[in-house]
Amino acid sequence: MGSDASAETVRYKREAASAAVDRFFQPGMRVGLGTGSTAAFAVRRLAELRAEGLLLDVVGVPTSRATEALARELGVPLTTLEDAPELEVTIDGADEVAPDLSVIKGGGGALLREKIVAQASRRLVIVADSAKLSPRLGTHWPVPVEVLPFGWRSQRRFLESLGARVTPRPGVDGALFLTDQGNLVLDCAFGPIEDAASLASRLCSRAGLVGHGLFLDMVHDLVVSGPEGLVMRARPA
Repeated sequence: MGSDASAETVRYKREAASAAVDRFFQPGMRVGLGTGSTAAFAVRRLAELRAEGLLLDVVGVPTSRATEALARELGVPLTTLEDAPELEVTIDGADEVAPDLSVIKGGGGALLREKIVAQASRRLVIVADSAKLSPRLGTHWPVPVEVLPFGWRSQRRFLESLGARVTPRPGVDGALFLTDQGNLVLDCAFGPIEDAASLASRLCSRAGLVGHGLFLDMVHDLVVSGPEGLVMRARPA
């Protein structure tokens, strides 16, 4: 039963990502390519369309080294924000999605680059399987916070003072996980967050915290797939 459920989840992720690419990527676009298992299906779908002779002039900005490696392996042309500082659309995954389309991101460790690319985009499209839907951010997923290695234990104490149960993200061989920027990630379990905007403001004001996984008022469209089928939602104007 577990393997069947896992296979279904993979199918939902692929369906959501493929539908988003088909709907939102247009010829000539400069696009952001997200990070994580669901976003990877978007990169693969773009490669499939290129193999069919479509979207050949679409170029992507990857949000992580892992996404860059996948895109290069599949022959998807890439650029940078230095050469293309404004993007038409970014397709990315999420770890938790609230009814107002606010999301928690960063499970793959690319939260800072993901937010930079999202903010450089005219449109941010989130793709997800239905298990990622939540009544309130923090209910099912911790908030990743990227911190400088210098003084990181003081940042842990600060985050605990805000009510978080803090877990330094583990890497390989007993070391701590390092982001593409060489920073640490502290996963902060707040439980259901009453005021995400206030929490985000406090996180942004703390020296040494270089990024957090609260993406508020940023998502324009949600594409989600699950047992009930494929659903597309747009944030109310």
